[in-house]
Amino acid sequence: MIITVTPNPALDLTWHVDRLTPGGTHRADAGAVRAGGKGLNVARVLHAHGVSVLAVSTAGGRSGVELAAELGASGVPHRLVPVVGTTRQSVAIVDEQLGDTTIVNERGVNPTDPEWAALFGEVVDALPGARVLVVSGSLPPGAPDTLVPLLIGTARDAGVPVIVDTSGTAMLSAAEAGASVLKPNAAELAEATGIPDPVAGARSLIELGAALVLLSLGADGMLAVTASDVVHARLDEPLAGNPTGAGDAAVAACAALLADGIRDPDAILRRATAWSAAAVLMPLAGEISDEWTALERRLVVGPFAPDLREETL
Repeated sequence: MIITVTPNPALDLTWHVDRLTPGGTHRADAGAVRAGGKGLNVARVLHAHGVSVLAVSTAGGRSGVELAAELGASGVPHRLVPVVGTTRQSVAIVDEQLGDTTIVNERGVNPTDPEWAALFGEVVDALPGARVLVVSGSLPPGAPDTLVPLLIGTARDAGVPVIVDTSGTAMLSAAEAGASVLKPNAAELAEATGIPDPVAGARSLIELGAALVLLSLGADGMLAVTASDVVHARLDEPLAGNPTGAGDAAVAACAALLADGIRDPDAILRRATAWSAAAVLMPLAGEISDEWTALERRLVVGPFAPDLREETL
């Protein structure tokens, strides 16, 4: 089983418009409403592909009720800790003409210490049956600095590898705590480390204690960086679509392979890049196209050319 932890879940709202005009008025059909947040998206992808998964998160307020109802209807196994603070909302507006997506994310409300303790308790209870722990997504403002390191340390003590996809100081803390895999994008990496060069930035996380860094480069694919090697994977041609959730699909691919005992960075990179690309073809986060195997065959894998654009997924 794979456990996913989403410290800052969101009720995801997605609308498609013909063309997004700043300052303009737009009309759209009824939008899609989903339980979201990176860890929940990871769990959706895994569940859809027959991988045993348990999603652990929180829910509060009116949006939390909607999140819980939608997650229940999805069939994804989950445990939601009730919290007083209202679950945040995330709005994605897809421009059909340009193929671009504009996203507005609420920051979220920090749970109380007892609520965090309850979340941690759910993870500890599930760890004996786990093969991988995924901690994915932002932390609400004011979240305890010890949360991510505590989750990593507890899982490592249980012999469970940990994948972390977060940003800012939490990413650095995850590296120092010995995360098995970190999955930033280029902008998150530069912001957290202060290092503009993506390989040097990733290597700084390795030096802190991470074993593998999967670095998303948007349309330019992905890097797998270890202490001894850097490998680059990209499609032969970029894809147009909705990049929301592409990074979550990459994390899901990595988790599925780790759960099967596969540790080879090259194999992880190929599958993560293919699933990430397959997510771009889907209208909503938490899904990947059945064309992922064909996309994997289209990958160009080799040394990293440093002049590539540093776009983010």
